[in-house]
Amino acid sequence: MTENAAGLQRKIKSAGDLQAVVRTMKALAAANIGQYEKAVRSLGDYYRSVEMGLSVCLRRSALAEPTPEAAGAKARITGAVVFGSDQGLVGRFNDVVADFAIEKFSTLKKRPCVFAVGERAFSRLEDAGLTPVELFPVPGSVKSISPLIGQIVAAIETPPGCGAVTELYLFHNRPALGAAYAPVDQRLLPLDEEWRRALRKSPWPTTNLPEVIGGDAVLQELIREYLFVSLFRACAESLASENASRLAAMQRADTNIDEMLVDLTAAYHRLRQSAIDEELFDVTAGFEALSSPATSGDR
Repeated sequence: MTENAAGLQRKIKSAGDLQAVVRTMKALAAANIGQYEKAVRSLGDYYRSVEMGLSVCLRRSALAEPTPEAAGAKARITGAVVFGSDQGLVGRFNDVVADFAIEKFSTLKKRPCVFAVGERAFSRLEDAGLTPVELFPVPGSVKSISPLIGQIVAAIETPPGCGAVTELYLFHNRPALGAAYAPVDQRLLPLDEEWRRALRKSPWPTTNLPEVIGGDAVLQELIREYLFVSLFRACAESLASENASRLAAMQRADTNIDEMLVDLTAAYHRLRQSAIDEELFDVTAGFEALSSPATSGDR
């Protein structure tokens, strides 16, 4: 009886300690969601500036029309960047984005050169027979995103065993309403012709277009910035989605622990009450035995 009560007490204590850890992780996930969503919002103005620069360059540059590579040269190499997570406790976060990317890959004519961000996504793609050519760690803060994107851009320009990438896709999870998220994809290269036509025709905020100094070299740098901003935003959205998924998982764990604590506490109280009832019964039985007529007569 005593050992059972002690065992229940240990379980209650362990559950309470686990719940404290879960609630700490919930608080961290909620705080991280805020910083990554703020980072995504802060990219808006810069992205708009890059678009305006591209619109001017595309109006004046010879690259405004599709190049042979963009039109579908035989040497085209398809690359794909898949953003996942390094850590667990995120539900189906990695499975969702990996399955979405794998389904998209099946529609491509050639096997893509895949770059994975996050060990979990890497493992999921590897299990599907699409072993990424390079693995990048998931950044732990907003400040760590820029160095990561620089590494990815450098790897895309000179991928090991793939050749120069001329067609590039992004796959990541994007936050949705509440704690939900959804997988999305985006083709970054070659630049979409419809998008380029829209940029060339977009109205300029003043009456005079700025002069472009540097010609096609400036256009190439702006395209590089466009890649950087797009990759940065995809990474930040993926991190926000990861923390939203972790928050939802921790919320479910917190609820389950609450229910378990209620059951364990009720079982402990029943056990304690049973022990008290037995002690009272023993006291009552002893008192009645001492108070019976046979006992009094013996005295």
